[in-house]
Amino acid sequence: MLNYVLDSAHVSGGWLALAAVGIAVLAYFLGCFNGAVVVSRYILRDDVRNHGSGNAGLTNFYRTFGGPLTLVVILSDAVKAVVAVLFAMWIAGSISPELIALSKYWAGLFCLLGHMFPVTFQFRGGKGILSGGTIALMMDWRVALVVWGGFLILAIATRYVSLGSCWAGLSFPFVTWFVYQDELITVLAVIIGGLILWKHRGNMVRIAKGTESKFALHKKKEAEAEPEAPDPSEEIEETMEEQGEPETPADQVDEETSEQEEESSTQEESAEEVSDDQEEKKLQEGEA
Repeated sequence: MLNYVLDSAHVSGGWLALAAVGIAVLAYFLGCFNGAVVVSRYILRDDVRNHGSGNAGLTNFYRTFGGPLTLVVILSDAVKAVVAVLFAMWIAGSISPELIALSKYWAGLFCLLGHMFPVTFQFRGGKGILSGGTIALMMDWRVALVVWGGFLILAIATRYVSLGSCWAGLSFPFVTWFVYQDELITVLAVIIGGLILWKHRGNMVRIAKGTESKFALHKKKEAEAEPEAPDPSEEIEETMEEQGEPETPADQVDEETSEQEEESSTQEESAEEVSDDQEEKKLQEGEA
């Protein structure tokens, strides 16, 4: 395969190696510009890797923060892949047009390595789906159709973004071989697809167990969504109103006094009635 590349390049091996190293270095450091980490750390002042799955990728950023800054993350991860591949195409095109396809996969590989393992962020990066999907678009429309088509169908049907991502990593080498029929390009495609699958190994285990999180529209944080806890003093007052306030000793004395007054007034009324009856009887006897 190396001899084939040298024959196609029509240049010395030293110049070809220098071009390959230059493409790899530039593509890697472009990949190190992780949009989710940059936006969360330097704009929101809250590292996305400290939340959710701990992954520095678009899905975890959206689930954690949401909002219009998600578009900034999308653009940054897509643009860096486009720039890396275009630079590789420019270098390869100046050497030999036959190396353009190989250079795209070479640059794509190192851009993904920079995104997944950024030296600028303690080698803690994302899983490479957005950047990888952009690279697929830059390769060939047939590659993009298979990778993106399967990803969208599975992600929409199951709401498992990770399942669509696994399809992308698995199908990438096969469709690459179908399109290019080139051993070296296919080897690079296998490495790219293998990296994506390896970064999603935890997701595959959770899918098998049925514990993987499904994608949903961004919601406010639980602390904001939960209603305010009622004041305990208000609950006590409501309970006292429903059950009636307990009587104090003074209240009990007042009630007993009022009861005695009512009894005495009743006795006086009955005594007056008896005396009236006796007077009426005496009058009747006198008349008789």
